[in-house]
Amino acid sequence: MALGQVTRTCFHIGISRRLLCGLVSVGMGVLSGCSSLPDSAPTEQAVLKSVKKPETNPLGFRILPVTPQLAAILSSEVPPIISSLDKASNRQVRNDRIGVGDVLTVTVFELGNGLFASSQSTSGSEGLPVGPAASVTNQNLPPTEVEADGTISIPYVGRLRAAGLTPQELAGKIRSNLAGKSQDPQVMVRISNDISNTVIVSGEVHRPGRVVLSTAQEHLSDVIAIAGGAVNPPEDSHVELVRGKQVGETDLGTLENFPSEDIRARPGDRIHVIYQPRSYTVFGAAGLQAVETPFKSPHVSLAEAVARAGGPNDNRADPNAVFLFRFEDPVAAKALKLDTPATPHGIPVVYQLDMMNPSSYFLAQRIPMKTKDVILIATAKSNRFYKFVQLLSTIVSPGITAANMSRY
Repeated sequence: MALGQVTRTCFHIGISRRLLCGLVSVGMGVLSGCSSLPDSAPTEQAVLKSVKKPETNPLGFRILPVTPQLAAILSSEVPPIISSLDKASNRQVRNDRIGVGDVLTVTVFELGNGLFASSQSTSGSEGLPVGPAASVTNQNLPPTEVEADGTISIPYVGRLRAAGLTPQELAGKIRSNLAGKSQDPQVMVRISNDISNTVIVSGEVHRPGRVVLSTAQEHLSDVIAIAGGAVNPPEDSHVELVRGKQVGETDLGTLENFPSEDIRARPGDRIHVIYQPRSYTVFGAAGLQAVETPFKSPHVSLAEAVARAGGPNDNRADPNAVFLFRFEDPVAAKALKLDTPATPHGIPVVYQLDMMNPSSYFLAQRIPMKTKDVILIATAKSNRFYKFVQLLSTIVSPGITAANMSRY
Protein backbone atom coordinates (compact mmCIF):
# COMPACT_ATOMS: atom_id res chain seq x y z
CA MET A 1 0.00 0.00 0.00
CA ALA A 2 1.44 3.41 -0.98
CA LEU A 3 2.17 6.03 1.65
CA GLY A 4 -0.45 8.47 0.25
CA GLN A 5 -3.09 5.77 0.19
CA VAL A 6 -2.29 4.82 3.79
CA THR A 7 -2.64 8.47 4.85
CA ARG A 8 -5.95 9.00 3.07
CA THR A 9 -7.37 5.78 4.48
CA CYS A 10 -6.28 6.67 8.02
CA PHE A 11 -7.98 10.05 7.85
CA HIS A 12 -11.10 8.51 6.34
CA ILE A 13 -11.56 5.97 9.12
CA GLY A 14 -10.78 8.42 11.86
CA ILE A 15 -7.22 7.67 12.86
CA SER A 16 -5.89 10.89 14.33
CA ARG A 17 -3.32 12.93 12.51
CA ARG A 18 -1.20 12.94 15.70
CA LEU A 19 -1.08 9.13 15.75
CA LEU A 20 -0.25 8.97 12.05
CA CYS A 21 2.48 11.57 12.43
CA GLY A 22 3.88 9.60 15.32
CA LEU A 23 3.96 6.45 13.21
CA VAL A 24 5.55 8.33 10.32
CA SER A 25 8.16 9.83 12.64
CA VAL A 26 9.02 6.41 13.97
CA GLY A 27 9.21 5.07 10.44
CA MET A 28 11.41 7.94 9.26
CA GLY A 29 13.69 7.34 12.22
CA VAL A 30 13.98 3.74 11.17
CA LEU A 31 14.63 4.83 7.60
CA SER A 32 17.35 7.26 8.65
CA GLY A 33 19.22 4.50 10.43
CA CYS A 34 20.78 2.65 7.49
CA SER A 35 21.40 -0.46 9.50
CA SER A 36 17.85 -0.60 10.82
CA LEU A 37 16.28 -1.87 7.61
CA PRO A 38 17.68 -5.05 6.07
CA ASP A 39 19.25 -4.98 2.62
CA SER A 40 20.44 -7.81 0.37
CA ALA A 41 23.31 -5.79 -1.11
CA PRO A 42 24.98 -2.36 -1.03
CA THR A 43 23.89 0.41 -3.35
CA GLU A 44 25.95 1.53 -6.32
CA GLN A 45 27.16 4.55 -4.38
CA ALA A 46 28.28 2.38 -1.47
CA VAL A 47 30.32 0.13 -3.75
CA LEU A 48 31.94 3.06 -5.54
CA LYS A 49 32.81 4.75 -2.25
CA SER A 50 34.40 1.60 -0.85
CA VAL A 51 37.18 1.81 -3.42
CA LYS A 52 38.44 5.08 -1.99
CA LYS A 53 38.73 3.91 1.62
CA PRO A 54 41.69 1.73 2.64
CA GLU A 55 39.69 0.20 5.49
CA THR A 56 37.03 -1.07 3.05
CA ASN A 57 39.42 -1.84 0.20
CA PRO A 58 42.52 -3.51 1.69
CA LEU A 59 43.16 -5.33 -1.60
CA GLY A 60 43.33 -2.07 -3.53
CA PHE A 61 40.99 -3.25 -6.28
CA ARG A 62 39.70 -0.93 -8.99
CA ILE A 63 36.27 -0.68 -10.58
CA LEU A 64 36.29 -0.62 -14.39
CA PRO A 65 33.19 0.15 -16.47
CA VAL A 66 32.44 -2.38 -19.18
CA THR A 67 33.41 -0.77 -22.49
CA PRO A 68 33.93 -2.18 -25.99
CA GLN A 69 37.69 -2.07 -25.42
CA LEU A 70 37.44 -3.95 -22.11
CA ALA A 71 35.09 -6.56 -23.62
CA ALA A 72 37.53 -7.08 -26.50
CA ILE A 73 40.41 -7.77 -24.08
CA LEU A 74 38.42 -10.19 -21.95
CA SER A 75 36.89 -12.03 -24.91
CA SER A 76 40.31 -12.59 -26.49
CA GLU A 77 41.95 -13.74 -23.28
CA VAL A 78 44.06 -16.86 -23.75
CA PRO A 79 42.98 -19.84 -21.64
CA PRO A 80 45.33 -21.19 -18.95
CA ILE A 81 48.63 -21.72 -20.75
CA ILE A 82 50.42 -25.04 -20.55
CA SER A 83 52.31 -24.80 -23.83
CA SER A 84 54.94 -22.61 -22.15
CA LEU A 85 56.46 -25.79 -20.71
CA ASP A 86 57.04 -27.03 -24.24
CA LYS A 87 58.56 -23.73 -25.36
CA ALA A 88 60.94 -23.65 -22.40
CA SER A 89 63.09 -26.27 -24.09
CA ASN A 90 63.71 -26.27 -27.82
CA ARG A 91 65.40 -29.67 -27.86
CA GLN A 92 63.54 -32.45 -29.61
CA VAL A 93 62.67 -35.36 -27.36
CA ARG A 94 62.29 -38.86 -28.79
CA ASN A 95 60.28 -41.65 -27.27
CA ASP A 96 62.46 -44.53 -28.51
CA ARG A 97 65.53 -44.00 -26.32
CA ILE A 98 66.78 -46.54 -23.82
CA GLY A 99 66.79 -45.34 -20.24
CA VAL A 100 67.69 -46.40 -16.74
CA GLY A 101 65.42 -49.19 -15.48
CA ASP A 102 64.50 -50.49 -18.92
CA VAL A 103 64.74 -54.24 -19.42
CA LEU A 104 66.33 -55.21 -22.75
CA THR A 105 66.13 -58.41 -24.77
CA VAL A 106 69.26 -58.99 -26.86
CA THR A 107 69.34 -61.60 -29.64
CA VAL A 108 72.64 -62.53 -31.36
CA PHE A 109 72.71 -64.29 -34.75
CA GLU A 110 75.96 -66.03 -35.86
CA LEU A 111 77.20 -68.11 -38.80
CA GLY A 112 78.40 -71.63 -38.08
CA ASN A 113 79.72 -72.43 -34.62
CA GLY A 114 79.51 -69.15 -32.80
CA LEU A 115 80.46 -67.82 -29.41
CA PHE A 116 77.03 -68.34 -27.97
CA ALA A 117 75.31 -71.64 -27.43
CA SER A 118 73.02 -72.58 -30.26
CA SER A 119 69.33 -72.67 -29.51
CA GLN A 120 68.10 -72.95 -33.10
CA SER A 121 69.68 -73.69 -36.48
CA THR A 122 68.48 -72.09 -39.67
CA SER A 123 69.62 -72.45 -43.26
CA GLY A 124 69.54 -69.56 -45.65
CA SER A 125 67.65 -67.17 -43.36
CA GLU A 126 66.20 -64.28 -45.32
CA GLY A 127 68.15 -61.08 -44.94
CA LEU A 128 71.48 -62.72 -43.95
CA PRO A 129 74.28 -63.01 -46.51
CA VAL A 130 74.90 -66.77 -46.19
CA GLY A 131 75.40 -69.60 -48.61
CA PRO A 132 73.02 -72.51 -49.13
CA ALA A 133 74.93 -74.88 -46.86
CA ALA A 134 75.68 -72.38 -44.11
CA SER A 135 73.92 -72.66 -40.77
CA VAL A 136 72.78 -69.73 -38.68
CA THR A 137 72.52 -69.91 -34.92
CA ASN A 138 70.72 -67.42 -32.71
CA GLN A 139 70.80 -66.97 -28.98
CA ASN A 140 68.52 -64.87 -26.78
CA LEU A 141 70.64 -63.51 -23.99
CA PRO A 142 69.12 -63.28 -20.50
CA PRO A 143 66.98 -60.16 -20.00
CA THR A 144 69.26 -57.29 -19.10
CA GLU A 145 68.22 -54.29 -17.03
CA VAL A 146 69.87 -50.95 -17.62
CA GLU A 147 71.61 -50.10 -14.39
CA ALA A 148 71.62 -46.80 -12.55
CA ASP A 149 74.79 -45.65 -14.32
CA GLY A 150 73.11 -46.26 -17.70
CA THR A 151 75.19 -49.32 -18.66
CA ILE A 152 74.55 -53.00 -19.39
CA SER A 153 76.86 -56.03 -19.45
CA ILE A 154 77.11 -58.29 -22.53
CA PRO A 155 79.15 -61.54 -22.61
CA TYR A 156 82.40 -61.28 -24.65
CA VAL A 157 81.80 -57.54 -24.90
CA GLY A 158 81.82 -56.24 -21.35
CA ARG A 159 80.03 -53.12 -20.16
CA LEU A 160 78.45 -50.79 -22.67
CA ARG A 161 76.60 -47.56 -22.19
CA ALA A 162 72.99 -48.03 -23.26
CA ALA A 163 71.10 -45.08 -21.77
CA GLY A 164 70.29 -42.43 -24.35
CA LEU A 165 70.72 -44.78 -27.32
CA THR A 166 68.01 -46.23 -29.53
CA PRO A 167 67.76 -50.06 -29.68
CA GLN A 168 69.23 -49.92 -33.20
CA GLU A 169 72.20 -47.84 -32.06
CA LEU A 170 72.91 -50.18 -29.15
CA ALA A 171 72.65 -53.19 -31.46
CA GLY A 172 75.24 -51.61 -33.73
CA LYS A 173 77.63 -51.07 -30.79
CA ILE A 174 77.28 -54.69 -29.66
CA ARG A 175 77.82 -55.94 -33.21
CA SER A 176 80.99 -53.87 -33.69
CA ASN A 177 82.38 -55.20 -30.38
CA LEU A 178 81.71 -58.81 -31.46
CA ALA A 179 83.42 -58.36 -34.81
CA GLY A 180 86.54 -60.54 -34.98
CA LYS A 181 85.23 -62.77 -32.19
CA SER A 182 82.28 -64.14 -34.08
CA GLN A 183 81.61 -64.87 -37.75
CA ASP A 184 79.47 -62.10 -39.22
CA PRO A 185 77.42 -61.44 -36.03
CA GLN A 186 74.01 -59.80 -36.31
CA VAL A 187 72.36 -58.30 -33.25
CA MET A 188 68.78 -57.33 -32.43
CA VAL A 189 67.85 -55.31 -29.31
CA ARG A 190 64.29 -54.88 -28.08
CA ILE A 191 62.95 -53.00 -25.04
CA SER A 192 60.86 -55.67 -23.37
CA ASN A 193 59.92 -53.57 -20.33
CA ASP A 194 59.90 -49.87 -21.16
CA ILE A 195 60.22 -47.68 -18.07
CA SER A 196 61.98 -44.57 -19.27
CA ASN A 197 59.62 -43.77 -22.19
CA THR A 198 56.53 -43.53 -20.05
CA VAL A 199 54.35 -40.97 -18.31
CA ILE A 200 52.34 -41.39 -15.12
CA VAL A 201 48.65 -40.52 -15.33
CA SER A 202 46.79 -40.23 -12.03
CA GLY A 203 43.63 -38.73 -10.59
CA GLU A 204 40.15 -38.69 -12.09
CA VAL A 205 40.74 -41.02 -15.05
CA HIS A 206 39.27 -44.46 -15.62
CA ARG A 207 42.60 -46.33 -15.75
CA PRO A 208 45.32 -44.44 -13.85
CA GLY A 209 48.84 -45.75 -14.11
CA ARG A 210 51.87 -45.83 -16.38
CA VAL A 211 51.39 -45.11 -20.09
CA VAL A 212 54.11 -46.09 -22.55
CA LEU A 213 54.86 -43.49 -25.20
CA SER A 214 55.42 -44.60 -28.75
CA THR A 215 57.23 -43.10 -31.70
CA ALA A 216 53.88 -41.58 -32.71
CA GLN A 217 54.63 -38.76 -30.24
CA GLU A 218 51.36 -38.75 -28.29
CA HIS A 219 49.82 -35.46 -27.13
CA LEU A 220 48.59 -34.84 -23.58
CA SER A 221 44.96 -35.47 -24.54
CA ASP A 222 46.05 -38.71 -26.26
CA VAL A 223 47.72 -39.95 -23.09
CA ILE A 224 44.64 -39.15 -21.02
CA ALA A 225 42.50 -40.99 -23.57
CA ILE A 226 44.81 -44.03 -23.40
CA ALA A 227 44.31 -43.96 -19.62
CA GLY A 228 40.58 -44.40 -20.22
CA GLY A 229 39.68 -40.73 -20.43
CA ALA A 230 38.54 -38.34 -17.73
CA VAL A 231 35.75 -39.41 -15.41
CA ASN A 232 34.13 -35.95 -15.46
CA PRO A 233 33.31 -33.40 -18.21
CA PRO A 234 36.40 -31.96 -19.95
CA GLU A 235 35.85 -28.37 -18.75
CA ASP A 236 35.58 -29.59 -15.14
CA SER A 237 38.69 -31.78 -15.43
CA HIS A 238 41.72 -29.80 -14.31
CA VAL A 239 44.98 -31.08 -15.83
CA GLU A 240 48.23 -30.57 -13.94
CA LEU A 241 51.45 -31.37 -15.82
CA VAL A 242 54.66 -31.81 -13.85
CA ARG A 243 57.73 -31.75 -16.09
CA GLY A 244 60.98 -31.76 -14.19
CA LYS A 245 60.87 -28.77 -11.87
CA GLN A 246 58.15 -27.00 -13.85
CA VAL A 247 54.39 -27.22 -13.38
CA GLY A 248 51.73 -26.25 -15.92
CA GLU A 249 47.97 -26.22 -15.45
CA THR A 250 44.92 -26.07 -17.70
CA ASP A 251 41.68 -27.96 -18.21
CA LEU A 252 40.97 -30.86 -20.54
CA GLY A 253 38.48 -28.79 -22.51
CA THR A 254 41.25 -26.34 -23.39
CA LEU A 255 43.48 -29.18 -24.60
CA GLU A 256 40.68 -30.43 -26.83
CA ASN A 257 39.65 -27.03 -28.20
CA PHE A 258 43.05 -25.35 -28.55
CA PRO A 259 45.48 -27.64 -30.42
CA SER A 260 48.39 -25.29 -29.74
CA GLU A 261 47.98 -26.00 -26.00
CA ASP A 262 47.76 -29.78 -26.48
CA ILE A 263 51.52 -30.29 -26.42
CA ARG A 264 53.28 -33.62 -26.86
CA ALA A 265 53.93 -35.69 -23.79
CA ARG A 266 57.55 -36.34 -22.87
CA PRO A 267 59.12 -39.28 -21.08
CA GLY A 268 59.02 -38.69 -17.34
CA ASP A 269 55.99 -36.39 -17.42
CA ARG A 270 53.46 -36.72 -14.60
CA ILE A 271 49.88 -35.86 -15.49
CA HIS A 272 47.34 -35.43 -12.71
CA VAL A 273 43.65 -34.99 -13.58
CA ILE A 274 41.64 -33.28 -10.83
CA TYR A 275 37.88 -32.81 -10.68
CA GLN A 276 37.22 -29.10 -10.26
CA PRO A 277 33.59 -28.24 -11.07
CA ARG A 278 33.29 -24.66 -12.27
CA SER A 279 30.73 -22.36 -10.70
CA TYR A 280 29.95 -18.72 -10.06
CA THR A 281 27.93 -17.00 -7.33
CA VAL A 282 25.28 -14.31 -7.54
CA PHE A 283 24.48 -11.96 -4.65
CA GLY A 284 22.31 -8.92 -4.17
CA ALA A 285 19.02 -7.85 -5.68
CA ALA A 286 18.72 -10.62 -8.24
CA GLY A 287 15.44 -12.09 -9.38
CA LEU A 288 16.32 -15.43 -7.80
CA GLN A 289 17.74 -16.32 -4.41
CA ALA A 290 21.51 -16.06 -4.07
CA VAL A 291 23.05 -19.40 -4.90
CA GLU A 292 26.22 -20.97 -6.25
CA THR A 293 25.51 -21.79 -9.88
CA PRO A 294 27.39 -24.49 -11.83
CA PHE A 295 28.39 -23.74 -15.41
CA LYS A 296 26.78 -26.90 -16.89
CA SER A 297 28.20 -25.95 -20.31
CA PRO A 298 31.67 -25.36 -21.72
CA HIS A 299 31.24 -21.59 -21.91
CA VAL A 300 28.99 -19.11 -20.09
CA SER A 301 28.87 -15.39 -20.84
CA LEU A 302 28.16 -12.61 -18.35
CA ALA A 303 24.78 -12.03 -20.00
CA GLU A 304 23.86 -15.69 -19.57
CA ALA A 305 25.00 -15.71 -15.94
CA VAL A 306 22.85 -12.68 -15.08
CA ALA A 307 19.88 -14.21 -16.89
CA ARG A 308 20.25 -17.50 -15.01
CA ALA A 309 20.00 -15.52 -11.76
CA GLY A 310 16.69 -14.04 -12.88
CA GLY A 311 18.18 -10.67 -13.81
CA PRO A 312 17.83 -7.55 -11.63
CA ASN A 313 14.78 -7.66 -9.37
CA ASP A 314 12.19 -5.08 -10.50
CA ASN A 315 11.38 -3.98 -6.95
CA ARG A 316 14.82 -3.89 -5.34
CA ALA A 317 17.62 -3.77 -7.91
CA ASP A 318 19.54 -0.95 -9.52
CA PRO A 319 20.07 -2.12 -13.11
CA ASN A 320 22.69 0.58 -13.59
CA ALA A 321 24.99 -1.25 -11.20
CA VAL A 322 25.72 -4.89 -11.96
CA PHE A 323 29.21 -5.69 -10.67
CA LEU A 324 31.45 -8.62 -11.60
CA PHE A 325 34.07 -9.39 -8.93
CA ARG A 326 37.05 -11.40 -10.18
CA PHE A 327 40.63 -12.38 -9.46
CA GLU A 328 41.95 -11.65 -12.93
CA ASP A 329 44.68 -13.44 -14.83
CA PRO A 330 48.00 -11.51 -14.88
CA VAL A 331 48.01 -11.44 -18.70
CA ALA A 332 44.58 -9.81 -18.88
CA ALA A 333 45.42 -7.51 -15.96
CA LYS A 334 48.48 -6.28 -17.84
CA ALA A 335 46.39 -5.63 -20.95
CA LEU A 336 43.93 -3.67 -18.79
CA LYS A 337 46.87 -1.69 -17.30
CA LEU A 338 45.98 -2.65 -13.75
CA ASP A 339 48.59 -1.75 -11.14
CA THR A 340 46.77 -3.52 -8.31
CA PRO A 341 49.05 -5.71 -6.16
CA ALA A 342 48.75 -9.38 -7.07
CA THR A 343 47.43 -12.00 -4.66
CA PRO A 344 47.92 -15.79 -4.73
CA HIS A 345 44.56 -16.01 -6.52
CA GLY A 346 45.26 -13.29 -9.09
CA ILE A 347 44.69 -9.55 -9.43
CA PRO A 348 41.42 -8.38 -7.81
CA VAL A 349 39.25 -6.24 -10.07
CA VAL A 350 35.58 -5.28 -10.35
CA TYR A 351 33.78 -4.74 -13.66
CA GLN A 352 30.62 -2.57 -13.68
CA LEU A 353 27.85 -3.21 -16.20
CA ASP A 354 25.07 -0.68 -16.84
CA MET A 355 22.07 -2.72 -17.95
CA MET A 356 20.04 0.42 -18.69
CA ASN A 357 22.38 0.99 -21.62
CA PRO A 358 21.28 -1.21 -24.56
CA SER A 359 24.85 -1.61 -25.81
CA SER A 360 25.75 -3.31 -22.53
CA TYR A 361 23.70 -6.32 -23.55
CA PHE A 362 25.95 -6.83 -26.58
CA LEU A 363 29.10 -6.38 -24.50
CA ALA A 364 27.90 -8.78 -21.78
CA GLN A 365 27.58 -11.52 -24.40
CA ARG A 366 31.29 -11.18 -25.21
CA ILE A 367 32.61 -11.39 -21.65
CA PRO A 368 33.25 -15.02 -20.61
CA MET A 369 32.59 -16.05 -17.03
CA LYS A 370 35.35 -17.73 -15.03
CA THR A 371 35.07 -20.17 -12.20
CA LYS A 372 34.70 -18.54 -8.76
CA ASP A 373 33.43 -15.27 -10.27
CA VAL A 374 30.99 -13.29 -8.11
CA ILE A 375 28.15 -11.19 -9.55
CA LEU A 376 26.69 -8.47 -7.34
CA ILE A 377 23.48 -6.72 -8.37
CA ALA A 378 23.34 -3.50 -6.36
CA THR A 379 20.28 -2.48 -4.39
CA ALA A 380 18.37 0.57 -5.60
CA LYS A 381 18.50 3.72 -3.47
CA SER A 382 14.71 3.70 -3.23
CA ASN A 383 14.71 0.23 -1.74
CA ARG A 384 14.81 1.50 1.83
CA PHE A 385 11.87 3.83 1.21
CA TYR A 386 9.96 0.97 -0.37
CA LYS A 387 10.63 -1.16 2.70
CA PHE A 388 9.64 1.75 4.94
CA VAL A 389 6.28 1.99 3.19
CA GLN A 390 5.81 -1.74 3.61
CA LEU A 391 6.72 -1.43 7.30
CA LEU A 392 4.33 1.46 7.79
CA SER A 393 1.58 -0.45 6.02
CA THR A 394 2.20 -3.41 8.31
CA ILE A 395 1.88 -1.19 11.39
CA VAL A 396 -1.22 0.70 10.25
CA SER A 397 -3.12 -2.09 8.48
CA PRO A 398 -4.35 -3.82 11.68
CA GLY A 399 -5.81 -0.51 12.91
CA ILE A 400 -7.44 0.13 9.55
CA THR A 401 -8.95 -3.33 9.53
CA ALA A 402 -10.28 -2.94 13.10
CA ALA A 403 -11.78 0.46 12.30
CA ASN A 404 -13.48 -0.87 9.18
CA MET A 405 -14.98 -3.73 11.15
CA SER A 406 -16.26 -1.39 13.87
CA ARG A 407 -18.32 0.50 11.30
CA TYR A 408 -20.56 -2.51 10.65
